[in-house]
Amino acid sequence: MLPGDVRGSFQGQALTFRETVSSLTILMVLAVFVMYVILAILYESYLHPITVSLIAASRLGRRTLTLWIFNAEASLYAFIGMFMLMGIVKKNGIMIVDFAQQRVEQGLANDEAIHEASMERFRPIMMTTLAALMGALPIALGFGADGASRRPLGLVVVGGLVVSQFITLYVTPAIYLSLEEFQKNVLDRTSFFRSVRSAPTTAEGARRAVHS
Repeated sequence: MLPGDVRGSFQGQALTFRETVSSLTILMVLAVFVMYVILAILYESYLHPITVSLIAASRLGRRTLTLWIFNAEASLYAFIGMFMLMGIVKKNGIMIVDFAQQRVEQGLANDEAIHEASMERFRPIMMTTLAALMGALPIALGFGADGASRRPLGLVVVGGLVVSQFITLYVTPAIYLSLEEFQKNVLDRTSFFRSVRSAPTTAEGARRAVHS
């Protein structure tokens, strides 16, 4: 039995790891914010960066599930794998959404544009995903010197890619179309959040002025 005034705290490697994880969490939040700003500038939209971010968020949840299934600890290597996975899945979402946006600007409807984007970008998405999967598979199996310590990195990447890639082409169009409806029915009523595509051009404004 210890006295009541005895308190425990992390020291040594445990304390260093705790501080590192806290810094990585802040870094991840900043990375998501920076990616949102860049994608918002690219798409000229407030909503479609959210489409890509939601796709990445669903993959990170499966990353945690993979670690739990294989009884692996969330080490520093696991956080590195999480950053890798976030970049890979965001790239897949960007490929689909960017292609769909180009087709919408050419005059296609939203559902036709996202369907064509999913079909046209299927092969490059699968090629890059399989390349990353094959590269991370030896790490997930623990091969090599001190492979056990790096195994969480491979499990995060492999588990996230295997589980999530099968639903990417289903989840992305659903999120895209839902946010397009929200943009049309809600945000376009406010000039600040109005989409560039929905804003009347100079010629359209002139015609409306003549008719009025």
